[in-house]
Amino acid sequence: MFLLKGYVCIFMEKLKNRAESYIFLSVKFSNCNGKRKVQYESSEPADFKVDADGMVYAVRSFPLSSEHSKFLIYAQDKETQEKWQVAVKLSLKPALPEDSVKESREIEEIVFPRQLTKHNGYLQRQKRDWVIPPINLPENSRGPFPQELVRIRSDRDKNLSLRYSVTGPGADQPPTGIFIINPISGQLSVTKPLDRELIARFHLRAHAVDINGNQVENPIDIVINVIDMNDNRPEFLHQVWNGTVPEGSKPGTYVMTVTAIDADDPNALNGMLRYRILSQAPSSPSPNMFTINNETGDIITVAAGLDREKVQQYTLIIQATDMEGNPTYGLSNTATAVITVTDVNDNPPEFTAMTFYGEVPENRVDIIVANLTVTDKDQPHTPAWNAIYRISGGDPAGRFAIQTDPNSNDGLVTAVKPIDFETNRMYVLTVAAENQVPLAKGIQHPPQSTATVSVTVIDVNENPYFAPNPKIIRQEEGLHAGTMLTTFTAQDPDRYMQQNIRYTKLSDPANWLKIDPVNGQITTIAVLDRESPNVKNNIYNATFLASDNGIPPMSGTGTLQIYLLDINDNAPQVLPQEAETCETPDPNSINITALDYDIDPNAGPFAFDLPLSPVTIKRNWTITRLNGDFAQLNLKIKFLEAGIYEVPIIITDSGNPPKSNISILRVKVCQCDSNGDCTDVDRIVGAGLGTGAIIAILLCIIILLILVLMFVVWMKRRDKERQAKQLLIDPEDDVRDNILKYDEEGGGEEDQDYDLSQLQQPDTVEPDAIKPVGIRRLDERPIHAEPQYPVRSAAPHPGDIGDFINEGLKAADNDPTAPPYDSLLVFDYEGSGSTAGSLSSLNSSSSGGDQDYDYLNDWGPRFKKLADMYGGGDD
Repeated sequence: MFLLKGYVCIFMEKLKNRAESYIFLSVKFSNCNGKRKVQYESSEPADFKVDADGMVYAVRSFPLSSEHSKFLIYAQDKETQEKWQVAVKLSLKPALPEDSVKESREIEEIVFPRQLTKHNGYLQRQKRDWVIPPINLPENSRGPFPQELVRIRSDRDKNLSLRYSVTGPGADQPPTGIFIINPISGQLSVTKPLDRELIARFHLRAHAVDINGNQVENPIDIVINVIDMNDNRPEFLHQVWNGTVPEGSKPGTYVMTVTAIDADDPNALNGMLRYRILSQAPSSPSPNMFTINNETGDIITVAAGLDREKVQQYTLIIQATDMEGNPTYGLSNTATAVITVTDVNDNPPEFTAMTFYGEVPENRVDIIVANLTVTDKDQPHTPAWNAIYRISGGDPAGRFAIQTDPNSNDGLVTAVKPIDFETNRMYVLTVAAENQVPLAKGIQHPPQSTATVSVTVIDVNENPYFAPNPKIIRQEEGLHAGTMLTTFTAQDPDRYMQQNIRYTKLSDPANWLKIDPVNGQITTIAVLDRESPNVKNNIYNATFLASDNGIPPMSGTGTLQIYLLDINDNAPQVLPQEAETCETPDPNSINITALDYDIDPNAGPFAFDLPLSPVTIKRNWTITRLNGDFAQLNLKIKFLEAGIYEVPIIITDSGNPPKSNISILRVKVCQCDSNGDCTDVDRIVGAGLGTGAIIAILLCIIILLILVLMFVVWMKRRDKERQAKQLLIDPEDDVRDNILKYDEEGGGEEDQDYDLSQLQQPDTVEPDAIKPVGIRRLDERPIHAEPQYPVRSAAPHPGDIGDFINEGLKAADNDPTAPPYDSLLVFDYEGSGSTAGSLSSLNSSSSGGDQDYDYLNDWGPRFKKLADMYGGGDD
């Protein structure tokens, strides 16, 4: 049977306020033969029940009285039907924990079970073989400590001196020192308050040994349960919870879930939480728009009327309380739930005006015509707020389009096709606006809004245009200058503007045409030639410009295409112009064709023939027509000496009338091998270069040689002049006795004292009137009044310079072979002390007649005249 001494204390408050399922005791059963299947029963099943695992709990709430202070627990073996029982006594806990330990509780005594003994060969169960029930110890006890829990003893202590000890976590294992035992008396005590949230159960083992350390009893297990106290408040996982709910949601719509946790025992009242809403802000349209499930924390809507346009966000204060929400004994904590009302499309866009106005210049595209504005109460920049515009009427040709401004949500009416003012001066458009997403169900508003857009077209000056463009005319070539071809005029699309158009030529590659600037008549100014390089595929293109006098002036271009018809104005020519053949008729022949710049029917077929003169042509050559375009030239005689021969060929085309031409074919007759190939050296020159090219090369070589020769002669003559000058100049002479040439204005260095007026106006020294009549030259300037030039002031100068110049002029005037009067005369003045004598004696034949002046030929060209006049010789 079970044996239990002592009392189990149950808190009266818990029994009063707990409806059911409050576990306060655990019983276990074991026997000597091992585990058995045991069924537990309570003597008071209406108040207390025992589970199959031995857990005892109260099934209802009741005040603790004498009739409920005791009951029995039965244990029955399901196989043998044996029964055991244990008595449970309940008592009230005093106000203070230490008082309950001292006054209301007796120390429980645990006796070691006896070891199994054999009797007649069978194991016998002892009376005290039982399982120690757990010891329940409240957490956070105030002491005093150490606090006695239970007494461990063995019935052998009457005969032996025993020592008791405990092992396990809390005793000799971490956390050590929580439980201690008196080794003599076996008194088990706790040394400090326990915390269930750290360790909810301790499992110890009690030992009994003799003074020699020999084990006297088998160890017994002692389980200490830490009874939970409500010492922890609920804690929300987040202090602020965020949730959303669509506007217009029906009652019962789930919003969000808030969660709190309690460190106390979740299976006891201390850890059982309940939720509730303390406040709601704002309180419109109802103070109770939401409710919360008190056990799960689910928040749902309980009232209709959520409107984002009125209230965009709600703030709820949520409270979590343990002790199943008991406001008196439970601990509480709060958190904030922020519920955002999300937007749905419950408001269509609405135009701010019934009619909008705009204007557009004609022929302009991609220009904003009008700006449409709408209002929408939905959340900006969402599909429920974004507007889409469309034109529902007034624009059948699709000349306008409406784009949405993503920032302002305005509709931008844009011209996408050119608009003609002369066709339509105004457009009245019907436009509609709707959201990007459809309206929510149940909304009593039209899904779109409509308005009218009045667009005025502005007249602008447009470009004149030629019609047709290009204009094609057909005309025979060879048309003489001054012929009127056609009239090429442009039209002005501005019918409501009084403007004049003038024409100019823009492009005329061959300069064949002119256009009248007023009426646009096109006239030829040169002969039209189809064979001109400016004509492509028989078509000649000319471009003209038409300009109006509008503000601003506008212009347009037009192209005139003249299709030129061919006439027979080009005679055919032989092709190729050079050929070669052998000295004998066989085996070579020359194939020729005709080149004619005309086209059919003024070209082939061609007729080929040889002229009658010179007679050697037909005597030496024969020509045979192969077809309309080709002929063959062959030697008529058996042998023709090698050389270059010019063979005239008469070619006649098929024009009406036909046109003939005698073309020269240069034929090189050469010695040939057995294969008919030329073998003489001249063949290289004849085949590589034509006669004209060879002559040109020779002329270039001759010209180059002449230039080199002239350059050499000039260099030699220059050297002789330099040597002659060096001979004429005496190093001991004064520098003033020489005429020096400087590359600058005025004289050089010491020549500033000369009277330059003698050079500027020599006629003032001796007028022409005093010259002898009979010696005037025919190319001399006539005698008449000359314009008077300002005479430079005379300065002192050596007198011999003036005399020298006057003498030189007289000699030039009397010399019929001298240059014209307006030519530049250069004199080399040697000075008064020159050994060459004075130049004034040039006309004198008496002075120095017996002197030999042949050495003057060596002085250079300037003294050649003197050498001719006074040198030795008959002349």
